[in-house]
Amino acid sequence: MRIGVPAEVKDGERRVALVPRAVAALVAGGHEVVVQAGAGEGCGCPDCAYATAGARIVESAAAAFDADLVVKVKEIQTGEWRHLRPGGTLFCYLHLLADPAMAGELLARRMTSLAFETVGSRDGRLPLLEPMSVIAGELSAPIIGHLLMTPQGGRGVAMRDARVVVLGAGAAGLAGARAAAALGARVTLLSRDGPRLRAVAETLRDQAAVLPATNGRIVAAVADSDAVIGAVNVPGTRSPQLLSREAVRSMGRGAVLVDICIDGGGIAETSRPTSHTHPTYVDEGVTHYAVANMPAAVPQTASMALSMAVLPYVERLCEVGLMHALRTDAGLAFGLQLHGGHITHAGVASALGKAHRDLDALLFSC
Repeated sequence: MRIGVPAEVKDGERRVALVPRAVAALVAGGHEVVVQAGAGEGCGCPDCAYATAGARIVESAAAAFDADLVVKVKEIQTGEWRHLRPGGTLFCYLHLLADPAMAGELLARRMTSLAFETVGSRDGRLPLLEPMSVIAGELSAPIIGHLLMTPQGGRGVAMRDARVVVLGAGAAGLAGARAAAALGARVTLLSRDGPRLRAVAETLRDQAAVLPATNGRIVAAVADSDAVIGAVNVPGTRSPQLLSREAVRSMGRGAVLVDICIDGGGIAETSRPTSHTHPTYVDEGVTHYAVANMPAAVPQTASMALSMAVLPYVERLCEVGLMHALRTDAGLAFGLQLHGGHITHAGVASALGKAHRDLDALLFSC
């Protein structure tokens, strides 16, 4: 199989989905890997390292996209649509809900599209989303500390005195709570996921107050905070909008909202995506940080973690083919969002208001 690794073009994106070590493993397995020149430069993986690993270096994005399986990090950007090979297979973070037009383009090209963010595991985890969620959560604490400083428009509160509310008990929420607590903040974590909440409470112990989320408790906690970390993820569908404009306003001037789940629409009425070039804006007096690719700020760490998680799935797809891999791995099958011009993920179809093709019917009719 020919595997293509194009260079990322999203603002501030310096990660790569397959580092040279992963490429070497695929080449050893008899597969051809084509890497666009410069794809790994931003994360410490120069072209020479890929060449040594056995990859073929190509100059153009078109050449990297001309593959049986395209493996990249971020969703297809507007300028990349023209490179997609009709009927090809794409494996990356898709985030179709954030860009319905992109979903339409992929459907029109009858792309097979597997989304990192919805690939699951038998124990209910999201193994390709979790490593990046942990990094985003860990980054949220120093970002809050920086944005609370007076020169940044913050209210001048050091993290050791800051009141931080974390909404969500997943990988990002837990990592954010631990990082903020490590800097001395008074942390309150709220979640509606009862079983997960109990596990997180046991993990955090006396580092944070861990409470079941109710609408009233969320409103009260947010109004009494210096910063909020939004970390609620519902695989394949939109994030719940937990904070109204009034709730954001109640935080007061100079407060900070870090919305990690902005790819799913964000947790606040005031949230909208930002970029590494322009990471923040102020609404209702509150500084909003809603960068959709936060882990790209630490591309070496993030690329290594992502590549280690992605490689076994790529190897499986190459060894047994798409349909057999999907039939024998329910978690990977849950990552399939588009195939043959149809939406195959029920949550994505519902969120986009489109028809849904039953996945089991697709897999066992072929």
